[in-house]
Amino acid sequence: MQPIRTIESRTVVIPVTNIDTDQIIPARFLTTTTREGLGKQAFADWRYDANGAVKSDFILNKPEIAGATILVAGRNFGCGSSREHAPWALLDFGFRAVISTEIADIFRNNSLKNGLLPIVVDEKTHEWLMNNPGANVKIDLETTTLTLPTGATAKFPIEGFARVCLMNGVDELGFLLQQAPAIERYESARPF
Repeated sequence: MQPIRTIESRTVVIPVTNIDTDQIIPARFLTTTTREGLGKQAFADWRYDANGAVKSDFILNKPEIAGATILVAGRNFGCGSSREHAPWALLDFGFRAVISTEIADIFRNNSLKNGLLPIVVDEKTHEWLMNNPGANVKIDLETTTLTLPTGATAKFPIEGFARVCLMNGVDELGFLLQQAPAIERYESARPF
């Protein structure tokens, strides 16, 4: 995982509520256990027609979003079934963060464990983001603050352990493995 301290990017807005994990990555693409290549299939049923041709009017197919790493979506993003492939697909597409007023718990947990930052903001901030697609925003994970181009800021919640893992670019197992020397010292000093 790449460490996240700050993310500065234009936003991509998909103003749809209740985007479920099957819309993010359709079930037919869940046959792989690797993350690479899933970005091409992110939102596949929205990005391609029945013959596989690109739908040029869908936002993720527009050239002007190239390089944007922040997705803004409607309420209840990532609902539906649990599939780690959903954050994998978004990360492989190039997103580093998802912003909404509500993010489904299972998707949120899968995102945190895989290096995608799920951000829940207040209604006013969300409305501004929805009405200003392509806005340049700054996310500061250290201060858990989102800054809009207007200078307005919004705090977002994130648990301490998940925040530490994201900031250091490690998952839970990676964090535990980093503790191996201290664990070995403790175990070797312990009387049997």
